Amino acid sequence: MPAVHHKLLLEDALQDSPQTRSLLSVFEEDAGMLTDYTNKLLQSMQRVFGAQSEMGLATEQLSQQLLDYEKKNFALGKGDEEVIATLQHFAKTVGELNSLHSELANQMADSMVFPLIQFREKDLTEISTLKEIYGIATDEHEATMVKYSRLPKKKENEKLKVDLVKEVAYTRRKQHSASLQYYCALNALQYRKRVAMLEPMLGFTQAQVGFFKKGIELVSKKMDSFLSAVSKMTQNIQAQLDSEAETMRASQRELLSVEDTVYMPDKDSDSVNRTLIQKAGYLNIRNKTGLVTTAWDRLYFFTQGGNLMCQPRGAVAGGMVLDLDNSSVMAVDCEDRRYCFQITSPSGKTSMILQAESKKEYEEWICTVNNISRQIYLTDNPEAVAIRLNQTAIQAVTPITSFEKRQEGDPNPDRAKPGSVLRPGASQNPGAAPEPEDLIAPGTPIQFDIMLPASEFQDQNRAGGRRTNPFGETDDDCSSETDDSLLQQVFAVRFQGSMAVRCGNNQEVIYEAMRQVLAARAIHNIFKTTESHLMVTSSSLRLIDPQTQVTRISFMLDEVSQFAAHQENGRLMGFVVEGRDWSDGDEEGEPAFSAFIFESSTEGEKICYTINLAKEIAEAKKDPEALAQLMKNMPLTNDGKFLLLEPETGDTADRVGQEDLESEA
Repeated sequence: MPAVHHKLLLEDALQDSPQTRSLLSVFEEDAGMLTDYTNKLLQSMQRVFGAQSEMGLATEQLSQQLLDYEKKNFALGKGDEEVIATLQHFAKTVGELNSLHSELANQMADSMVFPLIQFREKDLTEISTLKEIYGIATDEHEATMVKYSRLPKKKENEKLKVDLVKEVAYTRRKQHSASLQYYCALNALQYRKRVAMLEPMLGFTQAQVGFFKKGIELVSKKMDSFLSAVSKMTQNIQAQLDSEAETMRASQRELLSVEDTVYMPDKDSDSVNRTLIQKAGYLNIRNKTGLVTTAWDRLYFFTQGGNLMCQPRGAVAGGMVLDLDNSSVMAVDCEDRRYCFQITSPSGKTSMILQAESKKEYEEWICTVNNISRQIYLTDNPEAVAIRLNQTAIQAVTPITSFEKRQEGDPNPDRAKPGSVLRPGASQNPGAAPEPEDLIAPGTPIQFDIMLPASEFQDQNRAGGRRTNPFGETDDDCSSETDDSLLQQVFAVRFQGSMAVRCGNNQEVIYEAMRQVLAARAIHNIFKTTESHLMVTSSSLRLIDPQTQVTRISFMLDEVSQFAAHQENGRLMGFVVEGRDWSDGDEEGEPAFSAFIFESSTEGEKICYTINLAKEIAEAKKDPEALAQLMKNMPLTNDGKFLLLEPETGDTADRVGQEDLESEA
């Protein structure tokens, strides 16, 4: 290394010439620049030391986080055992690296930061202190020389002169001593600054070399195989990800290639499944927000067993909204919204109105709630029970030919006997089966209300039925009691529907009416019916409210032109009533027929047997001898009435007061 050529000469310190002052200023400027540089260099080295210390803390935290992965118990962490083992191995390695980083930080503090701090605090601070002392000594010497220069020429005071001479000598010696120390320090600084610049970097480099050597020893041999295995594992996972991503992209393209109708809420192409016993999906529910104001909320509903559950968005689980056992469901019109239906609890105290987004969802929800309300889900095979009940409910799909085959297999279909299906007025040779259009006009409206006959859907009453006084009184009550004294039989029935028909002398018209009424109920999800009492007397048929005993509608027996029970579902029966249509202005009126369909709590054939007996009694009343003969052949009760094979009075009494029962049809 070349020697230092520039230095302050100590011999020139006493003379303190301008040349020496000029050279001194160069040294002072160099010392000032060195101080600024040293401060900035120290800041950089402290930053490196701080980063290394943070590296040690960070690696320690990283090691702990790798160990915490196993403790998280991820819900979707199945199959992460290999990953957990690998992370634990990495945590151990990072922990060892953390010790190396901590050691490196300590070495940086001792061999890099501390020497530079010592140089700044010792050498540079000494230069600054000596500079201040030198400046003070110079100022004192200059002030003393000024006093000495003012001594007078004539009147010299020896004592004052001696004092000033001593003072000048003292300040000059003091300045000379301070300048010598200052010059020596500035000359020494030229060597010390080189050591101060090199020593910290030497310590830093040696610390890094030691760190890397220990790191190589740590990872060179025992980490090579481990890192190779981890690299292979990540490559396999990446390959699986690429394959899965390609599969998902293909699925995405396929799912997005569908027609726009898939996204339309009311464009369901699939048929309605009416045998569901569980259902889930979004529905709008109406909530009251005030006395007269309401709001609709879109929530996710699903059925669980016999309960209707609701789960708001963001909720972990759903809560029960309503118990569906024995509940009722029906379509309603609400606030000019489509696809609304109402679910009511058995007690009637709780009800809710829901709205589906499509007709298919609307019908399936109604069918599902209706199936659950029957507690089908409690059976051993609920799916099979639901299918069977659905088939019973849509007997409309049974073609007319099935009835024809049953008739053809009957050796004597027109023979009347107790409990059998009678065909009064039917031809012995039916010939070709009539078409449905010949029996009932297409598009004929169906009346589901038991209060009015179906014929009132048209502009006039063509059925011939008589609506009675609301209090159950008629003008001929007294005479009718006498006429009906021979036969009074009550049956518990549920009115299914009525409609106008084209003929009244063909039993097929009743079967076709049954088919269309039940089909309409299944299509429109009308499952609820009202129980009534059908009273059969020797002069009339009356439908009575079991609660109020008010006669809702009655028919004279001679107006009933045809009656029959369903040949497959024995609980279904119906009859045809003949009336007159005066719409054409004819005084006598044209014959008009209406079919009434009922579901009985007992066999429908028993009702038909009773109606047939009532007709025989009414016919026998015209001939006293025939009536007497009939009374001899038929058993009578103690009060003189005809005794049927199985009295209905007990069954009827048990069912009084039960209203709004749901039909199994």
